Amino acid sequence: MSDAAQPSAAEVRAAAEAVKAALDRHLDAVERRSGPDDPAVYAAFDELAAAAEVYDELLYDTHDEVTPFEIPGNEALPVYAGPEEPSALSLLIRRDYIVAEPQRLLHQAQRIADLDPDVVDEGAANGSGDAAGVVGSSVHAALGVLFGEFEPDEIASRHKEFGLEEGDSTLWVAAADEPTEPGEWLSAPFDQADPQRVVCRFDVSSVFDEELGDDDDFLEPLDRER
Repeated sequence: MSDAAQPSAAEVRAAAEAVKAALDRHLDAVERRSGPDDPAVYAAFDELAAAAEVYDELLYDTHDEVTPFEIPGNEALPVYAGPEEPSALSLLIRRDYIVAEPQRLLHQAQRIADLDPDVVDEGAANGSGDAAGVVGSSVHAALGVLFGEFEPDEIASRHKEFGLEEGDSTLWVAAADEPTEPGEWLSAPFDQADPQRVVCRFDVSSVFDEELGDDDDFLEPLDRER
């Protein structure tokens, strides 16, 4: 930022006072809330977030300092534009994993293939269909066997057994106007994902684990109005 555009100390002080006032209004709205979805609380939350963001920027530009706050903004999801009374839903799920122990993954996949050759696609092993050789040293083949045998929820609950390490995950609940026809979107399942139709979302991340402790589980719904 140039010297001409540098904010003054008075502007920083005024922004700090605005944060204090927004805090008071937010607390007042919370204490007077009429229910879990009181729009006055949401409005006060947004006002507080905006005031804190302005203060943080001015503080950094003027004094090269930051606040210890991290108030979530509205950029995660746009304003909801779906039906008020959804007649159908789509669940959009992403789970990330790290292949932390490739040898464990290979061993488990080969064990599955040996016990249940039906999980191996016909001709997967060099055209022979031989389950004993389908995995070998291929992590790619091992993952195909693993996810062909178990549902994603079971893999999530047993990921360490398969040599996987959990990363971030998210679940979006999106509203639809009507149920889709069978097979309608299978060729491009994520092309029609519309953030403006997300009713609510649930996130799990190591960021939250670090704040709560290793022994705590975290699953927080992010209200789409916040």
